[in-house]
This record gives sequence, C-alpha cells and structure tokens, in this order.
Amino acid sequence: MTDEKDSSDTREHVIPGTTEGHKGEKVEGYDFRGDFDLEEMIEKYATTGFQASHLNEAIDLVKEMRDEDAKIFLTFTSNIISSGLREVVAYLAREDHVDVMITSAGSHTEDVIKSAREFKMGEWDADEAKLREEGINRLGNIYVESDNYVWLESWLNDGFFQDFFSDKKIRTPSELAEALGEAVGEDNDLDESDSFIYHSAANNIPVYCPAMIDAEIGDFMFYYRQEQDEDIGIEILDDWDSLINEAIEAEKTGIIAVGDGVPKHQAIMSNLFRGGTDRAVYISTGMEGDGSLSGAPPKEAVSWGKIKDDEKKNYAQVEAEATLVFPLLVAEAFKKYEPE
Repeated sequence: MTDEKDSSDTREHVIPGTTEGHKGEKVEGYDFRGDFDLEEMIEKYATTGFQASHLNEAIDLVKEMRDEDAKIFLTFTSNIISSGLREVVAYLAREDHVDVMITSAGSHTEDVIKSAREFKMGEWDADEAKLREEGINRLGNIYVESDNYVWLESWLNDGFFQDFFSDKKIRTPSELAEALGEAVGEDNDLDESDSFIYHSAANNIPVYCPAMIDAEIGDFMFYYRQEQDEDIGIEILDDWDSLINEAIEAEKTGIIAVGDGVPKHQAIMSNLFRGGTDRAVYISTGMEGDGSLSGAPPKEAVSWGKIKDDEKKNYAQVEAEATLVFPLLVAEAFKKYEPE
C-alpha cells in the first residue's frame, strides 16, 4: 500500500488545479419546464455543446447571408431528394430563398418521378436478392420500385427528348433542368407542388449538374441517342462558365452544402474565382482522415482560397446526417426569420 507521502506527491498530476478560469459561456441546455418553445430550444443549442452548438452557428451564418443579401448557393446530393428533404428543398425554391442550386443527376430523376409516383418506406435490414427479384431498389430504408424508372423512360421518350433536342442538338445540364421543370408544370398528370425542379424553373433559379449522366436520366439519354438521334449531347463547359460568373458577379456569396461530393466542390471551386465565398455552412458526415473531398472540412477550403480568410469565423460544419438537422436550419434561418 502506498504511504501518505507518496500519495500526496502524485496529487498534482491527478488534480492539478486551475490557474486561470476560462471566460466562456456556461454550458446549459434547454429547460423543458413550462410551455415548450422551439425557437428558444434552438437558441439554447449555442450552449448545449457538441454538434448542437455547431448547428446554432450555422443558423446564425445563414441569417447573416440573408441580412447581407448574399447570393446563396445551395448544394445537395441526390439522396436528399430521395428522402423527405425534397419538400424542404422545394420550399426554398418556391419561396425564392436561394439563388443557385448545384446537385447530382439523381435529383432530377427522382424529383420528376415523385411528381407522379410515390417512394415507400422500407427496412435497412433486407434480403437484397429478393428485393431485386421483386423489382425494388433500396436507398437505405427508402424503397423505390423499378417500375418508376420504366415510367420515367416512357415519359421522357414520349415527346420530352424530341422537343428538348429539336432546336439544339447539344444542350447544357442547366437547360435540361429548366426544361424538365417546365415540362413537369405543363403536364396535368403530374403534381408539381413539391417539385424543386419545377419551382426552380418558375423562379429562374439555375440548377447546375456537372455529372448529368450519372443517373437513370443519363441512361435514358444514352438509349435515346443510340436509337433516335445520334447527334444529341450534353455540354458541361458552358455551364461552368455560367456558374463561375454567378460567383464573380456577386457582391457577397454564401454556400449551404447539404452533403458533399461534386455539388459542394462546384460551389466552392466557382467561388475560388472571386477570392472565396464570404460564408459557408456544411452539413456533412464525411471523415477528414481519408483526405477525401467529401471529408474535407471548411477550414481546408480556406487553404485553397475557396472560402475567404476572415477575422470573424465565417464557416460552420455540422457533423450530422442531413435529415436530422437541415429542416431545423431552414425553419430557423428561413421560415421564421425576416432579413434585416
């Protein structure tokens, strides 16, 4: 057994004491006594700690974007549209709250399908081979029937592709998005109310998609070119010119990146041409340790000049799955907030 002298000698290592108190705010969460107030709860996220505090920072940054009338770039991956976040994105487009959208081709595919068909809730733990036999495709716990894509190909081939490529054989992804949005609105059999691509077209919000062939709509354009018109094509460099100009012509810009990948990078890369975006918010589950683009945090973009180096912190990263936090951000920074 250690004697008393030896024990006291080790105490300074175990409990060294504090020489100077930290001046930060008190850690304190929301008090659920009394009537519940969502806005107050989100405000308390600032002193809750962990990712709640990051979400509070992100909300404040988006409010600043809106106060300064910054051009807001919203980027999102296609799984956002696969999920119930489609309605959130459609709200932002419907209310003209964002100025530029950048996404992946699955967003176009699934937005149009959802205007006519339903996606269904399923299970994470499934017999994948059986689902394949039944013609069901799994996106996490969301199930998409293969017949939905059969319907989409028929809809595209029943006049859309022919009309779209009739005047110009080589078109851009943003032109395709606009034409799809208009076609959804004109088709009486489709419900455009929660279609982000329809509301974007209606409010002249450009939708950029540098990887336009990377989904079923690309597959169906492949078949259309093979079987109907070998001269058609999709040109991406013209859209890159346009997207860069969206950034460099803006007095202020802000980026809200929901998910990572190419959509996020197109936003920050286009803003490199103006010396970086003024503010950025990432909602991401990517890991920095593998050195990937998807795992790269906002501070890394500062090193590239894609986010401005500012004395005041001008970026936030919420390390959380988007369906949990994106609706809260939109509720607080858009729905309930009026810019100064």
